[in-house]
Amino acid sequence: MKALITGSGGLIGSEAAKFFAQKGFDIVGIDNNMRSYFFGEEASTEWNRKKIEVELKNKYTHYDVDIRDNEAITKIFKKHKFDLIIHTAAQPSHDWAAREPFTDFTVNANGTLVILENTRLHCPDAVFIFTSTNKVYGDRPNMLPLIELESRWEIPESHAYYKGIDESMSIDDCKHSIFGASKVAADIMVQEYGAYFDMKTAVFRGGCLTGPSHSSAELHGFLAYLIKCIASGKKYTIFGYKGKQVRDNIHSHDLVNAFYHFYKKPQAGGQVYNIGGARNSNISMLEAIAAIEKRLGKTANYELSTENRIGDHMWYISDVSKFKSHYPDWEFEYDIDAILDEMCAAVKNEL
Repeated sequence: MKALITGSGGLIGSEAAKFFAQKGFDIVGIDNNMRSYFFGEEASTEWNRKKIEVELKNKYTHYDVDIRDNEAITKIFKKHKFDLIIHTAAQPSHDWAAREPFTDFTVNANGTLVILENTRLHCPDAVFIFTSTNKVYGDRPNMLPLIELESRWEIPESHAYYKGIDESMSIDDCKHSIFGASKVAADIMVQEYGAYFDMKTAVFRGGCLTGPSHSSAELHGFLAYLIKCIASGKKYTIFGYKGKQVRDNIHSHDLVNAFYHFYKKPQAGGQVYNIGGARNSNISMLEAIAAIEKRLGKTANYELSTENRIGDHMWYISDVSKFKSHYPDWEFEYDIDAILDEMCAAVKNEL
């Protein structure tokens, strides 16, 4: 068995490489460390790529290739026969996308099309998994009847979305951010290849994806970056919503394990799943700061900005019921406390 993983030096890509190698797959990774171009050298994934190569040895083959380069990608597909494609490579920040919309769109939309079309032409029976985002819903979640509590925004328990936002939420008539729009294009195309060409494709619309392998930066990877700032004393800026914005956080292992469940029993082509920490694992910015301060024994140096990021969510919790209904044996292995314990311990070891 052989798996292609794009963005293999990143948080989800590296987790997937290790996970599926343990399941007996030979791994082909594609990553050109474009994250360092997006966010600077502190966000470089080179350290993680080297770590994977050492850990997986001859089970891992790396290609330093841009996913937009159709000629180079075609050569890889002609050389290898894939049973599984996990496409995680992306430009992941709404703030950065507005700086270079063309780069953002070509990476997220065109790059996805290159991987999809090569899958269709060279291994159409392979399972194709795409990491999308909850930002495809734009700022529509902010239209929910949110209640301001002491440390978070919340939704009434009587509301249909109290358990979390499911796949029925519309993606229309709202502001997405440039990043959200490029991910919508890729998301829809993955669905279409599944439906139109009868391929085994799945879209996973993630909440906050996190874990100790995150090469975090100010513009992406909030939980890992927040821990890094509190540990080092660096000032952290919270953008808008009084610091009460709520995120559901899913550990990279739990997400990749969900990929594995889909791989073993793929549903009809073009499936869409909202996937995140759900009610099992969610936290507000203010709550996260207090929890991290307690674990690190340090006081956070932060400021509150009155301006929120365009298209950002005040409250987002995923309803994972659809995925659970298809794969009832899948369970969370990490809640928010376990995630914070692991990530704070990893930072302590680096100090």
